[in-house]
Amino acid sequence: MGAIQSYEEFISFQSQQIYLKHFFADKSSSQLDTIDKSPIILLHESLGSVALWKQFPQTLANATGREVIAYDRIGFGLSSDCNEQLEHDFVWAEAQGAFKAIVDACELKQFIVLGHSVGGGMALSIAAAYPSQCLAVISISAQAKVEQLTLDGISAAKENFKAPELFQRLAKYHGEKTQWVLDAWTETWLAPAFATWHLSHVLNQIYCPVQVIHGDIDQYATQSQPEQIASQVKGEVQLCILEECGHFPHQEKTAEVVQFVQHFVSVLS
Repeated sequence: MGAIQSYEEFISFQSQQIYLKHFFADKSSSQLDTIDKSPIILLHESLGSVALWKQFPQTLANATGREVIAYDRIGFGLSSDCNEQLEHDFVWAEAQGAFKAIVDACELKQFIVLGHSVGGGMALSIAAAYPSQCLAVISISAQAKVEQLTLDGISAAKENFKAPELFQRLAKYHGEKTQWVLDAWTETWLAPAFATWHLSHVLNQIYCPVQVIHGDIDQYATQSQPEQIASQVKGEVQLCILEECGHFPHQEKTAEVVQFVQHFVSVLS
């Protein structure tokens, strides 16, 4: 069997460091020609990190034959600390700031973006911001607006993370950043000023192919979320609703999600 291929690096962004991990197809499990194929860049959710994607990036690289690049946003995982509260336009701001630093550092001419939850909103924002470079976008459990179900789920999670065992479990991935990570999620989304946040102005600027993956029992979003994304983007859309699946399709239904993505990107350069 061939060895799994990956490597890690840090790139500079302003005065900070962004942690990246690159995954390549294991030749023993994939005979796909990876030459000149555009990479897939992953954007994690509100409590996420490169490590919390677990085996998904490598599995996706093996299935698609493409390089998969995952990174920790500033304030998360192994990237630099963030001591500031998130601005309410942080989803769109990621496309303009740290993501651009990654594109420049990796010298990416074209790419595919895949994001989970708030990372899905960021991926959609990137597709709008980079129309000539972004070949396609895949959103998994993304939110396009603030719903009461979302707020209820976040409020419940905020209470649950008061339990030391849950906090320590998350701290394995974020270390001393853990409280900031939690607050960046809960206090941003639950702030009254954030109640009117939406992505409508972003969605109508997306002309590349879009794949929308969503679980039918997502505890943070109703079906109106993927339906809004699918109806407002201008590019060709694939809407994939997974039955008996919650907010983490790539973990709960890994094989199905990988198959969806593999088929979706197979026609792209």
